[in-house]
Amino acid sequence: MMSYGGSMREIKLCLLGDSGVGKSSLVLRFVSDCFDKYSTATIGASFMSKTFAVGEETYKFQIWDTAGQEKYKALAPMYYRGAAAAIVVYDITNENTFESVKMWIRELQQLGPPNIVIAIAANKNDLTDQREVTSDTGSKYAESINAIFSETSALTSSNVNYIFEEISKKLPAETNPYLTSPGMRISKTEEKDTKCCS
Repeated sequence: MMSYGGSMREIKLCLLGDSGVGKSSLVLRFVSDCFDKYSTATIGASFMSKTFAVGEETYKFQIWDTAGQEKYKALAPMYYRGAAAAIVVYDITNENTFESVKMWIRELQQLGPPNIVIAIAANKNDLTDQREVTSDTGSKYAESINAIFSETSALTSSNVNYIFEEISKKLPAETNPYLTSPGMRISKTEEKDTKCCS
């Protein structure tokens, strides 16, 4: 088990985006550095955590992975309320999922915390031959809303750690710990218990 010196900030982060864009795969890659090609759709929301050092700072990310299916969208505000950061994910091979990003961002801006750090992950950049959304389109939109942007791949691990590093750098210098909300039913996977997929 890796040890971390100094103080640790606990950061609540939620993932948003349509079903099938790879939210759960991104979290699994970040937390346990593996990829499950048989991953099933998230029901409601799942929870994982990882301690992550960036420079002299150490963060414990409390990550809420929300379900993207239409019937669960109304539950999303319950998970991102009080979050320090959010990653909104789309699939570069599906333009409709990029259009949905704009809806998620509008909702975050209206209902989320005022200082929430927003990142946009353009996922599945290993499938460039099937691309429907250009990198320029995604980056220009992110720039227009002052959001972090990166093209990622849970399959190859491309830029997965990078997006969490950039979020860490953009967090306010003085942030109270953002912890998971009490009373939620979760499927919890702590870093020390996570095993890579076979």
